[in-house]
Amino acid sequence: MSDFAQSVKQQADIVKIVEGYIRLRKAGAQNYSGLCPFHKEKSPSFSVHAVRQFYHCFGCGVSGDVFSFVGKIENVGFPEAVRIVAQKCGIPLPKREYSSAEEAAEARLRGRLLELHEAAAAWFEEQLRGPEGAVAREYLAGRGMTPEGMKAFRIGYAPDSFKALRERLSTMADEATLRASGLFSSKEQGDGTPGPLYDRFRKRVMFPICNESGRVIAFTARTLETGEKAGPKYINSPETPLYQKGQVLFNLDKAKTAIRKMEFALLVEGQMDCISVYLRGIQNVIATSGTAFTEQQVALLRRHTGNVAVNFDPDAAGANAAEKSIALLTEEGFAIKIVTLEDGLDPDRFIRERGVEAYMGALRAARRQADYLIERARGMFPGASAEQKVKAMNYLLPHIRRLPEKLARDQFAHDAAQKLGIDSAVLREELRQAALKRRDHVEVRTSGLTEVERVLLRALAITDPEHEDARRAAADAVARQPQWFERLGTFAALQALARRGARDPMEAVEDEAQRALLAEALLAETEPPSASTVVGSIVSLQRREMESRLREVRDEIAEAERKGDFGAVAQLTQQKLQLDRALRQLHVPPARQ
Repeated sequence: MSDFAQSVKQQADIVKIVEGYIRLRKAGAQNYSGLCPFHKEKSPSFSVHAVRQFYHCFGCGVSGDVFSFVGKIENVGFPEAVRIVAQKCGIPLPKREYSSAEEAAEARLRGRLLELHEAAAAWFEEQLRGPEGAVAREYLAGRGMTPEGMKAFRIGYAPDSFKALRERLSTMADEATLRASGLFSSKEQGDGTPGPLYDRFRKRVMFPICNESGRVIAFTARTLETGEKAGPKYINSPETPLYQKGQVLFNLDKAKTAIRKMEFALLVEGQMDCISVYLRGIQNVIATSGTAFTEQQVALLRRHTGNVAVNFDPDAAGANAAEKSIALLTEEGFAIKIVTLEDGLDPDRFIRERGVEAYMGALRAARRQADYLIERARGMFPGASAEQKVKAMNYLLPHIRRLPEKLARDQFAHDAAQKLGIDSAVLREELRQAALKRRDHVEVRTSGLTEVERVLLRALAITDPEHEDARRAAADAVARQPQWFERLGTFAALQALARRGARDPMEAVEDEAQRALLAEALLAETEPPSASTVVGSIVSLQRREMESRLREVRDEIAEAERKGDFGAVAQLTQQKLQLDRALRQLHVPPARQ
């Protein structure tokens, strides 16, 4: 352990550090106890020894010193744990040695930018409390914000001035540093050089964006005006040496303790959504700040939890953003649920109008990602046609393939098949083929199956005992009179299915081409055919075969007469009469009522 780490450890009070994360109660002269933050428990088994400065959990067995505790609960390494403890204790960090002059200059710049942003945040807060901030205070009050809430999130106001902030900060840094802060703008002059700096944010409500340590690194600014002159509704700080928008999660600094305690994060889209939910007691909430969710944000969140509830705005943009977020989270193995709110309300408006209990109810009713995506597919591609089912499957297939666990993929596929009205064996086969051929879509086949073939294939693939009579009728016909089916392109599949017994229909058909024909028939299925439909199809097939044979016999009779072979004519005529009689006796049974 370094001299600095040893010094920090000697000055730190582990009880106070731990109390920053969990509630402790005195338990004897030297000990404190509480619920362990590292495993679920209802009775406290986590103890902290005030004199010896260590912790131990009698439930899960973890123990260690102040650095071990902070490192484990913050999911950071030893050097970062030392830095965090030092900051909590107000101990200045030692000057860092840099490998190059450039690295040292970059560190100095970041330090100055942090100071500028802290000063800017304090000044914006001051302006909100002043006379010019009245309109902003009125707006925030109308959004349900209390003075305590404004203070908690350090919300401020940028007055209608091009130079007020610059004048305030001009003594703190040179122009190059002010320009690098992102707090100011300038227009390019005729000679291509940048013009004078002016305040970027004007006549707007200011929402500070903090890094994970709670330091202000950027701002989101909301206009209070309407009309063309108002400009964009929201303006964000540009990317700077401090701020890369795809690497920051709004409110993570405040929410991370609650996220670990609740064992999941609530992800919303906008900052006002996040603030409204947080201030009403649901403190494990974070926001993407209206930007597309990124891999870096997913990795940042992964340090604190593997469970996420997503509650984006219900409009098309929000639904698309939610879908992309689900994709990224799925690839990283997160367990995901989707929160949908009644009447198309966003979280901020819903919780203000309906109350926190109603919002908690919506959280408890959050759907699994599979259920949400299947419903989304059904809404995007309504109807029972094969074309719509294929489109729905193409939409779902990439989401299913992203799931890292085979069991989860199978369950998703089964649920999708059931709700889309597709035989689950077909969907599993399509997934298998897509995986083998590295496809993200289902191939649409146009084999030209006859209606009779569709009915027979669907009947022979039946697994539901309720429709067993239809399956048995088809299987008996194929087994007893195979000559009726020999001309069909699906003859091999029909025979295999007739012999399958209780086997999975897709596994019974081994030939890839025949399996593809079966899949096509089942994809178009709305419901299994009835026994009368199956018998009717078999009768139609018999009639077609008899009529075809009757035409052949007539041609043969004509040819025998031409040759003068009257013995053959007599024999063929007898066959013709038998066929005529059999055709007259054929009838299609009426459909069941």
